[in-house]
Amino acid sequence: MAYHQRSSSAPSSPRSNKPKVEQQLHSLSTTISSPSATIDTSCDGLRSLEGIYSSIEEMMCRPSSQVSLQRKVVEAELGRSLILLDLSNAMHENFMELKMSVQELLLALSRGEDAYAQVKAYIRLAKKAQKQFKKISKNTVSDNDCRMLMLMAEAREITISLLESTCRLLSKQFEMPKCSLVSKTFHKSKFVCKEEQMRALECSVSDLESGVELLYRRLIQNRISLLNILSS
Repeated sequence: MAYHQRSSSAPSSPRSNKPKVEQQLHSLSTTISSPSATIDTSCDGLRSLEGIYSSIEEMMCRPSSQVSLQRKVVEAELGRSLILLDLSNAMHENFMELKMSVQELLLALSRGEDAYAQVKAYIRLAKKAQKQFKKISKNTVSDNDCRMLMLMAEAREITISLLESTCRLLSKQFEMPKCSLVSKTFHKSKFVCKEEQMRALECSVSDLESGVELLYRRLIQNRISLLNILSS
């Protein structure tokens, strides 16, 4: 899946940028909470988040925004950004493992082998990814903080929700009662998988891996901007 390049035409003032970011965050939040959300919409969501964080960084780098930020507020945001960076890095590693698991499943199918072990491995990895969110506390900011920090807090919460929702969707691929990917035969340890749908899953997981990597890089840039504010 190709990733869209962000437009180089940035808004000329913070006022023109904030409503746009707010609208994007609201739209993404609605998409994540929708019952019809899929892995593909998660891929789209990661791309949207990369653009949202880029817009927030543009706001952050404006002198008018930097003046309103107190040192202790920036230090607190740096701590929160590190938590999100660690989570994004963990998710990237999990998606890499899941992609390898799907590839091993496809290889077993092409050889006509029993794919039960590979299916179990996929489910185990998907559940492992879900456990990451038990360690995450959604830090919030004060109502007295500037609007930019409020946007960062909202973006952070949506990022965590999107990644958590994605892991749930991935874990359900082989667990739904009427799953189209896997159907049991007369023997419990035998599975018949549709290869074309497995390949689609492989592509989706690969897109997730690329998407969270781009997000991770953007989060690093945001953190660098915060550090620059702190040192200025």
